[in-house]
Amino acid sequence: MLKDVRPKLANVNRPYANDYGVDSADGEDIGISIVIPIQNEEGSLTQLYEEIKSVLETLDNSWEIVFIDDGSTDGSLDILAAIHRNDNHVKVIQLRRNLGQTAAMAAGFDYSQGRVVITMDGDLQNDPADIPRLLEKLDEGYDIVSGWRKDRKDSFLTKSLPSKLSNMLASRLTGVHLHDYGCTLKVYRREVIERINLYGELHRYIPAVASSIGANVAEIDVKHYPRLHGKSKYGMGRLIRGFLDLISLKLMLSYMTRPMQMFGGLGLLFMFGGMSSALATALMKIFMGVDMTGNPMLYLAILFFIA
Repeated sequence: MLKDVRPKLANVNRPYANDYGVDSADGEDIGISIVIPIQNEEGSLTQLYEEIKSVLETLDNSWEIVFIDDGSTDGSLDILAAIHRNDNHVKVIQLRRNLGQTAAMAAGFDYSQGRVVITMDGDLQNDPADIPRLLEKLDEGYDIVSGWRKDRKDSFLTKSLPSKLSNMLASRLTGVHLHDYGCTLKVYRREVIERINLYGELHRYIPAVASSIGANVAEIDVKHYPRLHGKSKYGMGRLIRGFLDLISLKLMLSYMTRPMQMFGGLGLLFMFGGMSSALATALMKIFMGVDMTGNPMLYLAILFFIA
């Protein structure tokens, strides 16, 4: 079942090493895809699979589970391969190296086939039992439903507080007010995620990007559990990268379709500076006899006009 990945999908330079079962459902109309990026989660995977399967089997819909191994160094890939051998609903994508959650999620989006895509973490902190509630909310006419870890079971100082501040800033800058941008448990309609290119730490801001192209976004509270196995992948470096991506996102959302609002304003400012400097140069020549050659105001005027 192990074979080389063919570059048959949208993006070039695909970072995949191997895949298990990605062709097993080709041509089948799949209703729900569960996309789960994982890295070193061997202690959680079997239980996670069983819990997701028990929930999906109660739904009146065809389904698949897509695991993306983001450069695990423990036995995670072996466990996932064994799960796939026993259940052809399961696909496993192996990245060549650790590329981060956004790249892993993009791989999952590419290889999933469901009309609805659900993302969740692989550490058992999300509850698969919340999936039907998310789908019910989606059926109310929304394009994205985001989970809100209202009663979060993480360290307050190192995770909950920075996350709260980050969510407030993201809501303010993007205009899409969510309590929990960082919650991976989200539901997307296929047509929405196909219009979004992911990079950096952008996966957490998909609702904001989608809203800018007309998607309807909702949020409901979901359960959250303490981590039982493995180690958290979040740290200060990831928080900083997320903040920088948020600034980039703000610039993209505000000015990408209206560049003159940004560059036109700067151009007018420089033009005003150039005209002021040129006028000052002329007045100094007329009334003070200051030679224009070597006058710094002249060079300042030239600089402003070029800018």
